[in-house]
Amino acid sequence: MTRYVARRLLLAIPVLIGIMTAVFILLQLIPGDPAIAMAGEKGTVESVERIREELGLNRPLPVQYAYFLKAAATLDLGDSTRTNQPIAGELRQFFGATIELSAAALVIALLVGIPAGVIAATHRGSALDYGTMVVALIGISTPVFWAGIVLIYLFSFRLGLFPIGGIIGTGISLDNVTHAYVLDSVLTGNWTAFRSSLHHLLLPAIVLSTIPMAIVARLTRSSMLEVLGQDYLRTARAKGLEDRLVVVRHALKNALIPIVTAIGLQFGSLISGAFLTETVFGRPGLGRYVVAAIGARDYPAIQGTVLVVAIVFVLINLLVDVAYAAIDPRIHYA
Repeated sequence: MTRYVARRLLLAIPVLIGIMTAVFILLQLIPGDPAIAMAGEKGTVESVERIREELGLNRPLPVQYAYFLKAAATLDLGDSTRTNQPIAGELRQFFGATIELSAAALVIALLVGIPAGVIAATHRGSALDYGTMVVALIGISTPVFWAGIVLIYLFSFRLGLFPIGGIIGTGISLDNVTHAYVLDSVLTGNWTAFRSSLHHLLLPAIVLSTIPMAIVARLTRSSMLEVLGQDYLRTARAKGLEDRLVVVRHALKNALIPIVTAIGLQFGSLISGAFLTETVFGRPGLGRYVVAAIGARDYPAIQGTVLVVAIVFVLINLLVDVAYAAIDPRIHYA
C-alpha cells in the first residue's frame, strides 16, 4: 500500500504540471494587461513599465513560465498584485470556509442521495421510483446560481428562515483557527458562534448539494439494481435474513465502488461550484477571492488558487483509490 501511494503521488506531479501549464497559457490569452490594470486610469507609461519590470511581465514567455513553475514547485506563490499581500496567507484565510461549505454539501448529498437511490432501486417501477428519478433529473439540470437565488427568495425574503448572506452574525466574535467557521466555533467552544455560523451555512450547503445529490441518487439506484439480481442475495434471502439486512449489509456494500468513485469526483466539482455559491450568498471564500482576482487581472492569485485546488483534487482521488481496498477486500495494491 505504501509503495502504491508513493507511486500515485509521483504520478500526480506531471498532472499538476499539465494543469499549471494550461492555466499559464489561458491567462496569457485573456484580453487586458495586468500592469495597466494596476496602474489605473491615470497611470503613466513610466509607471506601467515599472510595474511590468517588477512583475517580470517584460520577460519572454518561456522565462516567465520557468519562473512560474519554480515558484509553484517551492509553493512560493508570491504576492497578490491586487492587495500586495502574500497569496499563501490569503488562501489560508479563505480556503477553510470553502472546504467547510463543500464538505457540508457533500454530507447532505450523501445523507439524502444514497437512501433515495436505495429506495428507488428496491421499489423499481413504482411511483416512488419514478418520482425520485424525476426529482434527481431536476436537481442535475438546475444551475447552482439559479437555485441559490430562488431559495434565497423563498426561505430568506419570504419566510425569513435563513440569513440572506454572510458567514456569521454581526456582532459575534470568533477566534479563527482554521478559518472554517463552524469548525473553529467548536474548537474554541464558542457555541453562540456555532449556532450562527451553522445557520448561515445550511442554506448555501443545500444549494450546493443539489447536483451531487442527484448524481449520487441516480448512480446508487443503477448500481443497486445491478447488485440486487445477484445469486448471493437470493441465497441470503433464502436463509431467512431480513430484507433490510440483505439490502444494507450485502447489496449496498457491494454497490459502493462506483458510488465512492462519484463521491471523489463530485468533491472536486463541489469546490468549483462553491465559487458560484459563495458569490450568490456573499460568503468570504475562494470563490469571491478568485472572482476579484480575475477582475483585477491578478495572475499570481489566480495561479495560486488553481494550484491549491488541483492539489486538493489529486489528493481526494488518491484517498478514493485507497478507500476501494477498505470497501472491497478483493482489491489489493501490489
